[in-house]
Amino acid sequence: MIKHLEKYPILSLLLFVIVMLGFTIDAIPVTIMEARNFISAREMLTDDNWILTTMNGEPRYQKPPLPTWITAIFGYLFGIKSVLALRWPPLLFLASIGISTFLLSKKIKLTQSHSLINGFIVLSSFYCIGITIEAPWDIYTHGFMLMAIFQLFQLFQKAKTPILNSLLCVLFLAGSVLSKGPVSLYVLFLPFVIAYGIAFKFKGGTLHFLKLISLLVFGIVLGGWWYFHVRVADPETFTRIATKETSNWSSYNVRPFYYYWSFFVQSGLWTICAFVSLLYPYMKSRVSNLKAYRFSFFWTIIAVILLSIIPEKKSRYLMPVLIPLAFNIGFYIDYLIREFKNLKDKRETFPVYFQFGLIGAIAILFSVLGFFFGPFLSGSVLIRFIVLTIILIVVGFLVIKNLKNQNIKNLFYLTITFMLCIGFLGLPLARIQAQTDYKPVSELQQSDFKLYHLDYVAPEVIYNYGNKIPSIKTDEGYVLPSETKFGLLANNVNPETIASLSNIYTIEYIETYDLNFSKNDYKNRLTNKLYLLTRR
Repeated sequence: MIKHLEKYPILSLLLFVIVMLGFTIDAIPVTIMEARNFISAREMLTDDNWILTTMNGEPRYQKPPLPTWITAIFGYLFGIKSVLALRWPPLLFLASIGISTFLLSKKIKLTQSHSLINGFIVLSSFYCIGITIEAPWDIYTHGFMLMAIFQLFQLFQKAKTPILNSLLCVLFLAGSVLSKGPVSLYVLFLPFVIAYGIAFKFKGGTLHFLKLISLLVFGIVLGGWWYFHVRVADPETFTRIATKETSNWSSYNVRPFYYYWSFFVQSGLWTICAFVSLLYPYMKSRVSNLKAYRFSFFWTIIAVILLSIIPEKKSRYLMPVLIPLAFNIGFYIDYLIREFKNLKDKRETFPVYFQFGLIGAIAILFSVLGFFFGPFLSGSVLIRFIVLTIILIVVGFLVIKNLKNQNIKNLFYLTITFMLCIGFLGLPLARIQAQTDYKPVSELQQSDFKLYHLDYVAPEVIYNYGNKIPSIKTDEGYVLPSETKFGLLANNVNPETIASLSNIYTIEYIETYDLNFSKNDYKNRLTNKLYLLTRR
Protein backbone atom coordinates (compact mmCIF):
# COMPACT_ATOMS: atom_id res chain seq x y z
CA MET A 1 0.00 0.00 0.00
CA ILE A 2 2.79 2.41 0.91
CA LYS A 3 4.43 1.76 -2.45
CA HIS A 4 1.22 2.79 -4.23
CA LEU A 5 1.08 6.02 -2.21
CA GLU A 6 4.69 6.81 -3.12
CA LYS A 7 4.04 5.98 -6.77
CA TYR A 8 1.18 8.50 -7.00
CA PRO A 9 2.16 11.11 -4.38
CA ILE A 10 0.08 14.09 -5.56
CA LEU A 11 -3.06 12.01 -5.98
CA SER A 12 -2.42 10.42 -2.57
CA LEU A 13 -2.20 13.79 -0.82
CA LEU A 14 -5.33 15.09 -2.55
CA LEU A 15 -7.37 11.97 -1.77
CA PHE A 16 -6.18 12.01 1.85
CA VAL A 17 -7.79 15.43 2.40
CA ILE A 18 -10.94 14.61 0.44
CA VAL A 19 -11.57 11.27 2.19
CA MET A 20 -10.63 12.58 5.65
CA LEU A 21 -12.76 15.72 5.58
CA GLY A 22 -14.51 16.15 2.24
CA PHE A 23 -17.73 14.36 3.21
CA THR A 24 -17.95 14.95 6.95
CA ILE A 25 -16.58 18.40 7.77
CA ASP A 26 -20.07 19.89 7.82
CA ALA A 27 -20.55 18.11 11.18
CA ILE A 28 -18.72 21.02 12.81
CA PRO A 29 -20.88 24.13 13.46
CA VAL A 30 -20.16 27.21 11.36
CA THR A 31 -17.62 29.51 13.06
CA ILE A 32 -17.84 33.29 13.27
CA MET A 33 -15.11 33.85 10.65
CA GLU A 34 -16.71 31.36 8.28
CA ALA A 35 -20.11 32.96 8.75
CA ARG A 36 -18.75 36.36 7.73
CA ASN A 37 -17.31 34.82 4.58
CA PHE A 38 -20.47 32.88 3.79
CA ILE A 39 -22.72 35.93 4.29
CA SER A 40 -20.57 38.07 2.00
CA ALA A 41 -20.59 35.28 -0.60
CA ARG A 42 -24.38 35.05 -0.35
CA GLU A 43 -24.75 38.80 -0.85
CA MET A 44 -22.49 38.64 -3.89
CA LEU A 45 -24.99 36.24 -5.41
CA THR A 46 -28.16 38.02 -4.25
CA ASP A 47 -27.11 41.68 -4.42
CA ASP A 48 -24.24 41.55 -6.94
CA ASN A 49 -21.78 43.04 -4.41
CA TRP A 50 -18.69 41.41 -5.93
CA ILE A 51 -16.30 44.35 -5.56
CA LEU A 52 -17.68 46.56 -2.80
CA THR A 53 -18.28 43.59 -0.53
CA THR A 54 -20.96 43.64 2.17
CA MET A 55 -22.05 41.66 5.21
CA ASN A 56 -25.68 41.95 6.29
CA GLY A 57 -26.04 44.79 3.82
CA GLU A 58 -23.22 46.88 5.33
CA PRO A 59 -19.71 47.47 3.87
CA ARG A 60 -17.29 44.67 4.70
CA TYR A 61 -13.78 45.74 3.63
CA GLN A 62 -11.82 44.12 6.47
CA LYS A 63 -10.76 41.26 4.19
CA PRO A 64 -10.00 41.15 0.44
CA PRO A 65 -12.60 39.40 -1.72
CA LEU A 66 -10.79 36.54 -3.51
CA PRO A 67 -11.66 33.80 -0.96
CA THR A 68 -15.25 35.05 -0.90
CA TRP A 69 -15.41 35.00 -4.70
CA ILE A 70 -14.35 31.36 -4.69
CA THR A 71 -16.87 30.57 -1.94
CA ALA A 72 -19.62 32.33 -3.91
CA ILE A 73 -18.84 30.25 -7.01
CA PHE A 74 -19.16 27.03 -5.00
CA GLY A 75 -22.34 28.41 -3.40
CA TYR A 76 -23.79 29.15 -6.84
CA LEU A 77 -22.93 25.65 -8.12
CA PHE A 78 -23.92 23.58 -5.08
CA GLY A 79 -26.17 25.83 -3.00
CA ILE A 80 -25.32 28.66 -0.64
CA LYS A 81 -27.00 26.79 2.23
CA SER A 82 -24.70 23.77 1.87
CA VAL A 83 -22.00 24.15 4.53
CA LEU A 84 -20.20 21.13 3.07
CA ALA A 85 -19.99 22.74 -0.38
CA LEU A 86 -18.82 26.08 1.04
CA ARG A 87 -16.07 24.32 3.00
CA TRP A 88 -14.68 22.47 0.00
CA PRO A 89 -12.59 25.41 -1.33
CA PRO A 90 -10.54 25.70 1.91
CA LEU A 91 -10.08 21.92 1.86
CA LEU A 92 -8.75 22.08 -1.68
CA PHE A 93 -6.33 24.82 -0.64
CA LEU A 94 -5.27 22.67 2.31
CA ALA A 95 -4.54 19.89 -0.19
CA SER A 96 -2.60 22.38 -2.32
CA ILE A 97 -0.36 23.16 0.67
CA GLY A 98 0.41 19.45 1.04
CA ILE A 99 1.12 19.14 -2.67
CA SER A 100 3.31 22.29 -2.75
CA THR A 101 5.21 20.99 0.30
CA PHE A 102 5.86 17.73 -1.57
CA LEU A 103 7.00 19.53 -4.73
CA LEU A 104 9.25 21.95 -2.83
CA SER A 105 10.75 19.01 -0.91
CA LYS A 106 11.63 17.40 -4.22
CA LYS A 107 13.26 20.62 -5.39
CA ILE A 108 15.55 20.72 -2.34
CA LYS A 109 16.69 17.22 -3.40
CA LEU A 110 14.87 15.04 -0.93
CA THR A 111 13.74 11.57 -2.00
CA GLN A 112 10.20 10.95 -3.22
CA SER A 113 9.44 8.94 -0.07
CA HIS A 114 10.79 11.68 2.22
CA SER A 115 8.96 14.40 0.26
CA LEU A 116 5.65 12.56 0.53
CA ILE A 117 6.13 12.22 4.28
CA ASN A 118 6.57 16.01 4.50
CA GLY A 119 3.33 16.49 2.57
CA PHE A 120 1.37 14.17 4.86
CA ILE A 121 2.80 15.82 7.97
CA VAL A 122 1.60 19.29 7.01
CA LEU A 123 -1.84 17.96 6.03
CA SER A 124 -2.26 16.17 9.36
CA SER A 125 -0.96 19.03 11.53
CA PHE A 126 -3.66 20.22 13.91
CA TYR A 127 -3.85 23.90 13.05
CA CYS A 128 -3.42 23.40 9.30
CA ILE A 129 -6.73 21.53 9.46
CA GLY A 130 -8.32 23.80 12.05
CA ILE A 131 -7.56 27.01 10.18
CA THR A 132 -9.81 25.93 7.28
CA ILE A 133 -12.76 26.47 9.64
CA GLU A 134 -11.53 28.96 12.22
CA ALA A 135 -10.06 31.51 9.77
CA PRO A 136 -10.59 30.40 6.15
CA TRP A 137 -8.89 33.48 4.63
CA ASP A 138 -5.57 32.24 6.05
CA ILE A 139 -5.58 28.94 4.16
CA TYR A 140 -6.05 30.84 0.88
CA THR A 141 -3.33 33.44 1.42
CA HIS A 142 -0.75 30.89 2.62
CA GLY A 143 -1.77 28.36 -0.01
CA PHE A 144 -1.23 30.89 -2.79
CA MET A 145 2.02 32.09 -1.18
CA LEU A 146 3.46 28.58 -0.97
CA MET A 147 2.72 28.13 -4.68
CA ALA A 148 4.54 31.41 -5.35
CA ILE A 149 7.47 30.29 -3.16
CA PHE A 150 7.75 27.07 -5.17
CA GLN A 151 8.07 29.10 -8.37
CA LEU A 152 10.48 31.56 -6.74
CA PHE A 153 12.67 28.71 -5.49
CA GLN A 154 13.10 27.58 -9.09
CA LEU A 155 13.95 31.14 -10.16
CA PHE A 156 16.58 31.29 -7.39
CA GLN A 157 18.04 27.93 -8.43
CA LYS A 158 18.15 28.64 -12.15
CA ALA A 159 19.48 32.18 -11.73
CA LYS A 160 17.21 32.95 -14.69
CA THR A 161 13.64 34.21 -15.07
CA PRO A 162 11.77 31.87 -17.46
CA ILE A 163 8.45 33.30 -18.59
CA LEU A 164 6.26 30.51 -17.19
CA ASN A 165 7.85 30.48 -13.72
CA SER A 166 7.81 34.28 -13.59
CA LEU A 167 4.17 34.53 -14.65
CA LEU A 168 3.03 31.90 -12.17
CA CYS A 169 5.03 33.53 -9.38
CA VAL A 170 3.35 36.89 -10.04
CA LEU A 171 -0.14 35.38 -10.25
CA PHE A 172 0.25 33.40 -7.03
CA LEU A 173 1.70 36.42 -5.21
CA ALA A 174 -1.27 38.47 -6.39
CA GLY A 175 -3.64 35.72 -5.25
CA SER A 176 -2.08 35.76 -1.78
CA VAL A 177 -2.34 39.55 -1.46
CA LEU A 178 -5.92 39.48 -2.75
CA SER A 179 -6.75 36.87 -0.09
CA LYS A 180 -5.47 38.56 3.06
CA GLY A 181 -3.24 41.49 2.18
CA PRO A 182 0.49 41.40 3.03
CA VAL A 183 0.14 38.88 5.89
CA SER A 184 1.73 35.93 4.10
CA LEU A 185 4.41 38.15 2.56
CA TYR A 186 5.59 38.91 6.08
CA VAL A 187 5.20 35.58 7.84
CA LEU A 188 5.93 33.06 5.06
CA PHE A 189 7.64 34.77 2.12
CA LEU A 190 10.16 36.96 3.99
CA PRO A 191 11.41 34.15 6.29
CA PHE A 192 11.73 31.91 3.22
CA VAL A 193 13.93 34.41 1.40
CA ILE A 194 16.17 34.95 4.44
CA ALA A 195 16.44 31.20 5.12
CA TYR A 196 17.24 30.51 1.48
CA GLY A 197 20.04 33.07 1.56
CA ILE A 198 21.50 31.46 4.70
CA ALA A 199 21.28 27.85 3.54
CA PHE A 200 21.76 27.91 -0.24
CA LYS A 201 23.24 31.34 -1.03
CA PHE A 202 21.80 33.45 -3.82
CA LYS A 203 22.90 32.94 -7.42
CA GLY A 204 22.86 35.34 -10.33
CA GLY A 205 23.94 38.90 -10.92
CA THR A 206 22.41 42.29 -10.22
CA LEU A 207 20.15 42.17 -13.28
CA HIS A 208 18.66 38.87 -12.18
CA PHE A 209 17.74 40.24 -8.75
CA LEU A 210 16.30 43.40 -10.24
CA LYS A 211 14.04 41.17 -12.32
CA LEU A 212 13.00 39.22 -9.23
CA ILE A 213 12.24 42.43 -7.32
CA SER A 214 10.17 43.67 -10.24
CA LEU A 215 8.20 40.39 -10.20
CA LEU A 216 7.55 40.87 -6.48
CA VAL A 217 6.39 44.45 -6.97
CA PHE A 218 4.23 43.48 -9.93
CA GLY A 219 2.59 40.68 -7.91
CA ILE A 220 1.86 43.02 -4.98
CA VAL A 221 0.43 45.72 -7.25
CA LEU A 222 -1.68 43.20 -9.16
CA GLY A 223 -3.02 41.80 -5.92
CA GLY A 224 -3.57 45.26 -4.45
CA TRP A 225 -5.88 46.64 -7.14
CA TRP A 226 -8.96 45.92 -5.00
CA TYR A 227 -7.62 48.07 -2.14
CA PHE A 228 -7.01 50.97 -4.51
CA HIS A 229 -10.46 50.61 -6.07
CA VAL A 230 -12.29 50.57 -2.72
CA ARG A 231 -10.16 53.48 -1.50
CA VAL A 232 -11.43 55.54 -4.44
CA ALA A 233 -15.01 54.22 -4.56
CA ASP A 234 -15.80 54.44 -0.83
CA PRO A 235 -12.98 56.45 0.80
CA GLU A 236 -14.72 57.33 4.06
CA THR A 237 -15.73 53.78 4.99
CA PHE A 238 -12.43 52.33 3.77
CA THR A 239 -10.39 54.76 5.86
CA ARG A 240 -12.47 54.11 8.98
CA ILE A 241 -12.12 50.33 8.64
CA ALA A 242 -8.41 50.48 7.74
CA THR A 243 -7.68 52.70 10.73
CA LYS A 244 -9.40 50.30 13.10
CA GLU A 245 -7.71 47.24 11.61
CA THR A 246 -4.18 48.69 11.75
CA SER A 247 -4.68 49.95 15.31
CA ASN A 248 -5.47 46.38 16.36
CA TRP A 249 -1.90 45.33 15.53
CA SER A 250 -0.60 47.24 18.53
CA SER A 251 -3.59 47.48 20.89
CA TYR A 252 -5.75 44.36 20.50
CA ASN A 253 -4.92 40.89 21.87
CA VAL A 254 -1.46 42.09 22.91
CA ARG A 255 0.71 39.27 24.21
CA PRO A 256 4.34 39.07 25.43
CA PHE A 257 7.20 38.39 23.01
CA TYR A 258 7.53 34.76 24.17
CA TYR A 259 3.85 33.96 23.57
CA TYR A 260 4.63 31.83 20.50
CA TRP A 261 7.52 29.85 21.98
CA SER A 262 5.35 26.72 22.29
CA PHE A 263 4.47 26.93 18.60
CA PHE A 264 5.40 23.31 17.90
CA VAL A 265 2.37 22.19 19.97
CA GLN A 266 0.13 23.44 17.14
CA SER A 267 1.29 20.48 15.04
CA GLY A 268 -0.97 18.27 17.19
CA LEU A 269 -0.06 14.59 16.78
CA TRP A 270 3.47 15.55 15.76
CA THR A 271 4.25 17.68 18.84
CA ILE A 272 7.00 15.43 20.23
CA CYS A 273 8.58 14.89 16.81
CA ALA A 274 8.36 18.64 16.15
CA PHE A 275 10.20 19.47 19.37
CA VAL A 276 13.01 16.99 18.67
CA SER A 277 13.30 18.15 15.05
CA LEU A 278 14.09 21.67 16.27
CA LEU A 279 17.10 20.54 18.35
CA TYR A 280 19.62 21.72 15.79
CA PRO A 281 22.81 20.43 17.53
CA TYR A 282 21.21 16.99 17.77
CA MET A 283 19.73 16.89 14.26
CA LYS A 284 22.56 18.37 12.18
CA SER A 285 24.65 15.18 12.24
CA ARG A 286 21.68 12.89 11.65
CA VAL A 287 19.81 14.39 8.69
CA SER A 288 20.21 13.12 5.14
CA ASN A 289 20.63 16.63 3.68
CA LEU A 290 22.15 19.18 6.07
CA LYS A 291 21.78 22.13 3.72
CA ALA A 292 18.07 21.44 3.22
CA TYR A 293 17.59 20.95 6.98
CA ARG A 294 19.29 24.27 7.73
CA PHE A 295 16.96 25.89 5.21
CA SER A 296 13.77 24.56 6.85
CA PHE A 297 15.13 25.17 10.36
CA PHE A 298 15.89 28.84 9.75
CA TRP A 299 12.66 29.29 7.78
CA THR A 300 10.73 28.07 10.83
CA ILE A 301 12.65 30.00 13.48
CA ILE A 302 12.72 33.28 11.56
CA ALA A 303 8.97 33.05 10.92
CA VAL A 304 8.35 32.64 14.67
CA ILE A 305 10.62 35.59 15.49
CA LEU A 306 8.89 37.85 12.97
CA LEU A 307 5.49 36.88 14.36
CA SER A 308 6.70 37.52 17.90
CA ILE A 309 7.66 41.09 17.04
CA ILE A 310 4.02 42.00 16.29
CA PRO A 311 2.25 42.98 19.55
CA GLU A 312 -1.08 41.45 18.51
CA LYS A 313 -0.87 37.67 18.86
CA LYS A 314 -3.32 34.83 18.32
CA SER A 315 -2.71 31.08 18.18
CA ARG A 316 -4.07 30.83 14.66
CA TYR A 317 -1.40 33.23 13.38
CA LEU A 318 1.08 30.37 13.88
CA MET A 319 -0.48 28.28 11.13
CA PRO A 320 2.04 29.28 8.38
CA VAL A 321 4.92 28.30 10.69
CA LEU A 322 3.64 24.72 10.52
CA ILE A 323 4.59 24.59 6.83
CA PRO A 324 8.40 24.83 7.25
CA LEU A 325 8.03 22.94 10.55
CA ALA A 326 6.64 19.99 8.55
CA PHE A 327 9.97 19.87 6.68
CA ASN A 328 11.82 19.71 10.01
CA ILE A 329 9.57 16.94 11.32
CA GLY A 330 10.05 15.09 8.05
CA PHE A 331 13.83 15.10 8.55
CA TYR A 332 13.38 13.54 11.99
CA ILE A 333 10.95 10.89 10.71
CA ASP A 334 13.32 10.10 7.83
CA TYR A 335 16.18 9.68 10.32
CA LEU A 336 14.10 7.30 12.45
CA ILE A 337 13.12 5.25 9.40
CA ARG A 338 16.79 4.82 8.54
CA GLU A 339 18.37 4.41 11.96
CA PHE A 340 15.86 3.61 14.71
CA LYS A 341 16.70 -0.11 14.81
CA ASN A 342 20.31 0.80 15.53
CA LEU A 343 19.58 3.25 18.36
CA LYS A 344 20.53 2.10 21.86
CA ASP A 345 20.40 5.33 23.85
CA LYS A 346 17.09 5.50 25.75
CA ARG A 347 17.18 9.28 25.50
CA GLU A 348 16.68 8.83 21.75
CA THR A 349 14.25 5.93 21.80
CA PHE A 350 11.94 7.02 24.63
CA PRO A 351 10.33 9.97 22.72
CA VAL A 352 9.60 7.63 19.82
CA TYR A 353 8.01 4.95 21.98
CA PHE A 354 6.00 7.60 23.82
CA GLN A 355 4.87 9.34 20.58
CA PHE A 356 3.59 6.28 18.77
CA GLY A 357 2.66 4.32 21.90
CA LEU A 358 0.30 7.13 22.89
CA ILE A 359 -1.36 7.05 19.46
CA GLY A 360 -1.75 3.28 19.69
CA ALA A 361 -3.26 3.54 23.19
CA ILE A 362 -5.74 6.24 22.10
CA ALA A 363 -6.81 4.11 19.14
CA ILE A 364 -7.36 1.01 21.28
CA LEU A 365 -9.15 2.85 24.10
CA PHE A 366 -11.43 4.86 21.78
CA SER A 367 -14.27 2.44 22.53
CA VAL A 368 -14.37 3.82 26.09
CA LEU A 369 -16.16 6.86 24.65
CA GLY A 370 -19.14 4.58 24.15
CA PHE A 371 -19.87 4.87 27.87
CA PHE A 372 -20.29 8.64 27.47
CA PHE A 373 -22.09 8.60 24.11
CA GLY A 374 -24.21 5.53 24.94
CA PRO A 375 -27.58 7.30 25.29
CA PHE A 376 -27.03 9.07 21.96
CA LEU A 377 -25.86 6.03 19.96
CA SER A 378 -28.59 4.49 17.85
CA GLY A 379 -29.30 3.58 14.25
CA SER A 380 -26.69 4.64 11.71
CA VAL A 381 -24.77 6.58 14.36
CA LEU A 382 -24.30 3.39 16.39
CA ILE A 383 -23.14 1.51 13.30
CA ARG A 384 -20.65 4.27 12.50
CA PHE A 385 -19.32 4.21 16.07
CA ILE A 386 -18.92 0.41 16.05
CA VAL A 387 -17.13 0.43 12.68
CA LEU A 388 -14.81 3.22 13.80
CA THR A 389 -14.08 1.44 17.09
CA ILE A 390 -13.20 -1.83 15.33
CA ILE A 391 -10.94 -0.08 12.80
CA LEU A 392 -9.17 1.95 15.48
CA ILE A 393 -8.59 -1.15 17.62
CA VAL A 394 -6.98 -2.83 14.61
CA VAL A 395 -4.90 0.30 13.93
CA GLY A 396 -3.92 0.49 17.59
CA PHE A 397 -2.70 -3.12 17.75
CA LEU A 398 -0.81 -2.67 14.47
CA VAL A 399 0.86 0.41 15.97
CA ILE A 400 1.95 -1.59 19.02
CA LYS A 401 3.16 -4.46 16.82
CA ASN A 402 5.19 -2.21 14.51
CA LEU A 403 6.55 -0.27 17.46
CA LYS A 404 7.79 -3.55 18.90
CA ASN A 405 9.33 -4.42 15.51
CA GLN A 406 10.77 -0.85 15.28
CA ASN A 407 9.24 -0.30 11.83
CA ILE A 408 8.95 3.51 11.81
CA LYS A 409 7.70 3.85 8.25
CA ASN A 410 4.70 1.64 8.97
CA LEU A 411 4.12 3.56 12.20
CA PHE A 412 4.08 6.84 10.31
CA TYR A 413 1.47 5.66 7.83
CA LEU A 414 -0.59 4.03 10.58
CA THR A 415 -0.69 7.47 12.22
CA ILE A 416 -1.95 8.92 8.94
CA THR A 417 -4.55 6.12 8.81
CA PHE A 418 -5.59 7.05 12.36
CA MET A 419 -6.18 10.66 11.27
CA LEU A 420 -8.09 9.48 8.19
CA CYS A 421 -10.44 7.33 10.30
CA ILE A 422 -11.07 10.07 12.85
CA GLY A 423 -11.98 12.53 10.09
CA PHE A 424 -14.06 10.21 7.92
CA LEU A 425 -15.84 8.16 10.58
CA GLY A 426 -15.35 10.03 13.85
CA LEU A 427 -16.09 13.62 12.93
CA PRO A 428 -19.84 13.08 12.37
CA LEU A 429 -20.11 11.89 15.99
CA ALA A 430 -19.61 15.53 17.00
CA ARG A 431 -23.26 16.11 16.06
CA ILE A 432 -24.84 13.49 18.30
CA GLN A 433 -25.01 15.53 21.51
CA ALA A 434 -27.27 18.41 20.58
CA GLN A 435 -28.30 20.33 23.67
CA THR A 436 -32.00 20.39 24.44
CA ASP A 437 -32.34 24.17 23.99
CA TYR A 438 -30.88 24.15 20.46
CA LYS A 439 -33.21 26.10 18.19
CA PRO A 440 -31.92 27.57 14.91
CA VAL A 441 -33.10 30.93 13.59
CA SER A 442 -33.56 29.31 10.17
CA GLU A 443 -36.98 28.19 11.44
CA LEU A 444 -38.12 31.81 10.99
CA GLN A 445 -37.50 31.87 7.23
CA GLN A 446 -41.14 31.10 6.48
CA SER A 447 -42.58 33.53 9.04
CA ASP A 448 -45.09 36.18 7.97
CA PHE A 449 -43.11 39.11 9.37
CA LYS A 450 -39.78 40.74 8.55
CA LEU A 451 -36.97 40.14 11.00
CA TYR A 452 -34.78 42.89 12.53
CA HIS A 453 -32.24 42.87 15.33
CA LEU A 454 -31.55 45.09 18.30
CA ASP A 455 -27.99 46.26 18.99
CA TYR A 456 -26.13 43.05 17.96
CA VAL A 457 -26.65 39.80 16.12
CA ALA A 458 -23.87 37.24 15.59
CA PRO A 459 -22.73 36.47 12.02
CA GLU A 460 -23.50 32.78 12.60
CA VAL A 461 -27.12 33.72 13.30
CA ILE A 462 -27.36 35.85 10.15
CA TYR A 463 -25.98 33.04 7.99
CA ASN A 464 -28.26 30.49 9.63
CA TYR A 465 -31.30 32.69 9.01
CA GLY A 466 -30.56 32.73 5.29
CA ASN A 467 -31.09 36.45 4.68
CA LYS A 468 -30.18 39.88 6.01
CA ILE A 469 -31.30 40.84 9.51
CA PRO A 470 -31.22 44.67 9.53
CA SER A 471 -30.57 46.59 12.73
CA ILE A 472 -33.02 49.17 14.06
CA LYS A 473 -30.13 50.89 15.85
CA THR A 474 -27.79 53.36 14.13
CA ASP A 475 -25.11 55.76 15.31
CA GLU A 476 -27.75 58.49 15.46
CA GLY A 477 -30.28 56.43 17.42
CA TYR A 478 -33.08 54.03 16.51
CA VAL A 479 -34.70 53.84 13.08
CA LEU A 480 -38.21 52.46 13.24
CA PRO A 481 -39.13 49.97 10.48
CA SER A 482 -41.89 50.89 8.04
CA GLU A 483 -43.74 47.63 8.76
CA THR A 484 -46.58 47.78 11.27
CA LYS A 485 -45.59 44.33 12.53
CA PHE A 486 -42.09 42.87 12.63
CA GLY A 487 -39.89 40.45 14.56
CA LEU A 488 -37.02 41.69 16.69
CA LEU A 489 -34.07 39.58 17.81
CA ALA A 490 -32.32 40.76 20.96
CA ASN A 491 -29.12 39.27 22.31
CA ASN A 492 -28.96 41.46 25.41
CA VAL A 493 -32.23 43.10 26.37
CA ASN A 494 -31.93 46.61 27.77
CA PRO A 495 -35.06 47.33 29.87
CA GLU A 496 -34.90 51.04 28.99
CA THR A 497 -34.91 50.26 25.28
CA ILE A 498 -37.85 47.90 25.61
CA ALA A 499 -39.70 50.52 27.69
CA SER A 500 -39.12 53.14 24.98
CA LEU A 501 -40.31 50.84 22.22
CA SER A 502 -43.39 49.83 24.23
CA ASN A 503 -44.65 53.41 23.92
CA ILE A 504 -45.01 52.85 20.18
CA TYR A 505 -45.43 49.08 19.84
CA THR A 506 -47.20 46.26 21.55
CA ILE A 507 -44.33 43.92 22.43
CA GLU A 508 -44.88 40.17 22.72
CA TYR A 509 -42.09 37.79 23.70
CA ILE A 510 -42.24 34.76 21.40
CA GLU A 511 -39.33 32.41 22.06
CA THR A 512 -35.58 32.09 22.62
CA TYR A 513 -33.50 30.93 19.68
CA ASP A 514 -30.24 29.25 20.66
CA LEU A 515 -27.71 28.31 17.98
CA ASN A 516 -25.35 26.69 20.49
CA PHE A 517 -25.24 23.06 19.48
CA SER A 518 -23.30 21.95 22.55
CA LYS A 519 -23.18 23.08 26.17
CA ASN A 520 -19.43 22.36 26.25
CA ASP A 521 -18.57 25.38 24.11
CA TYR A 522 -21.45 27.69 24.95
CA LYS A 523 -21.41 31.20 23.45
CA ASN A 524 -23.89 33.78 24.73
CA ARG A 525 -23.78 35.68 21.45
CA LEU A 526 -25.54 32.76 19.73
CA THR A 527 -28.61 33.14 21.95
CA ASN A 528 -31.38 35.59 20.97
CA LYS A 529 -34.84 36.36 22.30
CA LEU A 530 -37.50 36.92 19.66
CA TYR A 531 -40.10 39.62 20.21
CA LEU A 532 -43.05 40.39 17.96
CA LEU A 533 -43.69 44.14 17.74
CA THR A 534 -47.00 45.52 16.50
CA ARG A 535 -47.57 49.25 16.06
CA ARG A 536 -50.21 50.64 18.40
